[in-house]
Amino acid sequence: MKITAISVYQRGLPYVDVTYEWGRGHILSEALTSVVEIETDAGFKGYGETCPIDGNYLPDHGGGIPAAVAHLAPAILGLDPRQTHVIELAMDRRLLGHSAAKAALDIACWDILGKATDLPIYALLGGKMCDGAPMYRVIPDKAPTESDALMQKYRGQGYRQFQIKVGKDWKADIDRIHRAADLLQPGETAFADANRGWKVNEAVQLVRAVRDTNVMIEQPCFTYEECLHVRRRCDLPMKLDEVISDQTIARRLIADQACEVACLKLSNLGGLTKARRVRDMMCEAGLSVVSEDTWGGQITTAAVAHFAASTPVDHLYNSTDLCAYVTKRTGVEDPIVRNGKLFVSDAPGLGMTPDFASLSAPVFVSHAT
Repeated sequence: MKITAISVYQRGLPYVDVTYEWGRGHILSEALTSVVEIETDAGFKGYGETCPIDGNYLPDHGGGIPAAVAHLAPAILGLDPRQTHVIELAMDRRLLGHSAAKAALDIACWDILGKATDLPIYALLGGKMCDGAPMYRVIPDKAPTESDALMQKYRGQGYRQFQIKVGKDWKADIDRIHRAADLLQPGETAFADANRGWKVNEAVQLVRAVRDTNVMIEQPCFTYEECLHVRRRCDLPMKLDEVISDQTIARRLIADQACEVACLKLSNLGGLTKARRVRDMMCEAGLSVVSEDTWGGQITTAAVAHFAASTPVDHLYNSTDLCAYVTKRTGVEDPIVRNGKLFVSDAPGLGMTPDFASLSAPVFVSHAT
């Protein structure tokens, strides 16, 4: 089997509540997502989606995905998409970085592998170890009464884990974290996600002020070294997210005992092939992991669901339904969500059909010569 064509489709994914604010200075109303289609001479087609948030959040941006795929295409056209490690190496030799574009291509290859073997991706990743991944829900940085109402609303939908957005004003965040902790019911957890918004001195003062809340601290500062500085002065459990971009950081994180929970974003790591290695390293070291991605629609959420399902249940901290945060579609089928849990399709591959009516015409197409 050989790859004969690669196409990229794009569309905007508006935020469901108009404006999304997080960390310090990050504001989003719509993100540009890219759906990659890989065609083969055997008739199989595979799909992957990647939706980096533009600006200074992560290195990739939506507008650059077609250009990166165009540069990567000559390296993988003609290769067998079922050989995911061969594809991975060919992409890395062709282009440094650009993990988001590589992630979409990698996931599309896994989709083909599943369809060719008549197996769901989770089975190819090792099997279903979690039947229904617990999900968290974001509580945006809103007025206290609005945040309280949202927590109650999501609790009614079965959510028991809440991500409290902080990072804009560290002094106000102290009150926000205490308030969230007071609202928690038995069996519920909260984690305060600064999205790298605090300066080191701010984060150190904050973690001391909220040490009695038992609220996990997520990605307090911009760099890994800054987060580690805070970690060594923090009595609360810690979760790292944006800084986990490759195996090198993963090895450092484990050696430094930098956190208890590692958030693994498929597009930040370059797809399922690389993310699986990092996840297995984390689990073997006794850490918990989060299966998620930066942003996206049905296709991204399907990949996240397979990654979550193939993660040992004792090490899966939580996952998320990305479709719940946007108003437009990339896939025909909706994620399987029940009582605050994300379930995986048993259909071959991703088990997801792109919504081509929503995606319109491709912005890039390349054929094998």
